[in-house]
Amino acid sequence: MEVLYHSTRSSEVSVKASEAILKGLSEDGGLFVPDHIPALDKSLRELAGMTYQQVAYEVMKLYLTDFTEDELKTCIARAYDAKFDTAEIAPLREAGGAYYLELFHGSTIAFKDMALSILPHLMIASAKKNHIKNEIVILTATSGDTGKAALAGFAGVEGTKIIVFYPKNGVSPIQEKQMVTQKGDNTLVVGIHGNFDDAQTGVKKIFSDKEFEKELDERGFQFSSANSINIGRLVPQICYYVYAYAQLLAKGEIQDKEQINVVVPTGNFGNILAAFYARNMGLPIHKLICASNENKVLYDFFRQGTYDRNREFVLTSSPSMDILISSNLERLIYRIAGEDAEKNRRLMAELNERGVYGISEEMRAGLSDFYGNYAKEAETFAEIKRLYDECGYVIDTHTAVASAVYRKYLAETKDSKKTVIASTASPFKFTRSVMNAIDGKYDAMGDFELVDELSKLSGVKVPNAIEEIRTAPVLHDKQCDVDKMKDTVREFLNL
Repeated sequence: MEVLYHSTRSSEVSVKASEAILKGLSEDGGLFVPDHIPALDKSLRELAGMTYQQVAYEVMKLYLTDFTEDELKTCIARAYDAKFDTAEIAPLREAGGAYYLELFHGSTIAFKDMALSILPHLMIASAKKNHIKNEIVILTATSGDTGKAALAGFAGVEGTKIIVFYPKNGVSPIQEKQMVTQKGDNTLVVGIHGNFDDAQTGVKKIFSDKEFEKELDERGFQFSSANSINIGRLVPQICYYVYAYAQLLAKGEIQDKEQINVVVPTGNFGNILAAFYARNMGLPIHKLICASNENKVLYDFFRQGTYDRNREFVLTSSPSMDILISSNLERLIYRIAGEDAEKNRRLMAELNERGVYGISEEMRAGLSDFYGNYAKEAETFAEIKRLYDECGYVIDTHTAVASAVYRKYLAETKDSKKTVIASTASPFKFTRSVMNAIDGKYDAMGDFELVDELSKLSGVKVPNAIEEIRTAPVLHDKQCDVDKMKDTVREFLNL
């Protein structure tokens, strides 16, 4: 059955999957959502016997219905190959009574690789399918990980350019080094003077500038997005939750149709939304546990039914979650509003104008699948140390937020169901925070000394992504104010 995509802000918009991928964002400012969530058409037992690539096809074929089997399988084969350092692509690791779904085995050692390895291929296939002649300009804001993963995915891809904006003082040293050493004549990395929300708002403003869009078209360019607002990012993320369940079943850790819980460290809400979609496809997920850091806007939303970004922005050791405007939450709001685009549009207008909106009791009832909580910085560090001391397993700061929140959920509910925790980044990406959590004596070491020490401590080889940047030269040193982002785009495109 064909799946079409509507805008969360207009009932009149209806496009095919390839068109939604190319556009990234609907012209009315809304996000593309499927007109229905398709059910899995393979049994859980059948999925348990499949490779990651095979599971990905079985999930994605249900959403990307205007792609041929050959087109989709080609995109999958090119994405999930030797770029990943483990054959399973997303292995499960049992530690401390939970299963950590390691989503960081790709080329930039963060979960964004899971979707951004395939998005360029989906986008090029979509451009051919829709007879696009313009060069596609990927415009992306990042809180740390999306930037490098998108750059790695699009670097050197013919017919594309990519511009990444990141908060100059809001990412880890390793994250920044990964981005600013990126090769490729079609790439540009810019540090903005502001936080991630400023970068994200600036990008959305450029997307919604109709005059600029017209000018670009006349010069042979068109914008698209690699952020999680692009449905071509969201659909591939659904796959790894289905794969995780299939692996638990294959290993005999759970029975067929047994419910599990899923914990996701959450900033922009796309990763946990993918788990929500998987649940609605028929995956037996009991509770979706949304873990926040001290920027706990989502925790407050789930507890009070009010989304309020009018608060202090906190810089934490889990920078990819330092977000006060969770863009993908709009897709969930649209759904619990009964897919009422007008109601959703009003709520988003309130957020834009006042920085706050509240939902009705009826809408709150639609959040029953979710549990929200948060971890303070001290709790995050304590969880890294606890897991290392008890199991010898080292996790990064974002995963630690999720792990700490899971322990709170367990204490509060006594729910003993098997639980999968999304491990979203390698600890090597946040070595200083991770090593300081284990023992304060490491703080005197340099960043790359810490990398080597972490390798000894964990028994894990230093990832290629880190080795590559030890001595790599800085190729991008551009910075700008938020109000100069559009000018920076113009300059790069020689407009």
